[in-house]
Amino acid sequence: MITRLGHTTMFVLDQAKAFEIYVNVLGFKVHTDMTMEGGFRWLTVTAPKEPSLEIVLAEAKPPILEDQDAALVRQLLERNALGAGVLECDDCEATFKKLSAQGIEFTKTPTKEFYGIEAVFKDGCGNWFSLTERMPPQP
Repeated sequence: MITRLGHTTMFVLDQAKAFEIYVNVLGFKVHTDMTMEGGFRWLTVTAPKEPSLEIVLAEAKPPILEDQDAALVRQLLERNALGAGVLECDDCEATFKKLSAQGIEFTKTPTKEFYGIEAVFKDGCGNWFSLTERMPPQP
């Protein structure tokens, strides 16, 4: 029986740039960074409060993808068309200000929504994220 999700893959245009952004700007922790056979780089990061889920920052190219599929994924990344998910934070406004000052491009400023406060940003690697401060549970 399946017990948990251990890894998930997020495609990026450039792993070196992704490393810089995810580790040095967004604050993710490096879990694994090694070069394997054929020069393939296995790079995984984890969110500070979720160390058991490794995010594989994978370039859209072989051996992960066939050439034709890699070309399609790269086209989407070049258009910033892949929505990678929701990143949660404790204070959306403060995180928005900090990340904006570090060069992260936001397409939506912090806005109150029914589920919390949300901003939307591009990671500079081809993906976009919702940055969300959840509303406290209502009794």
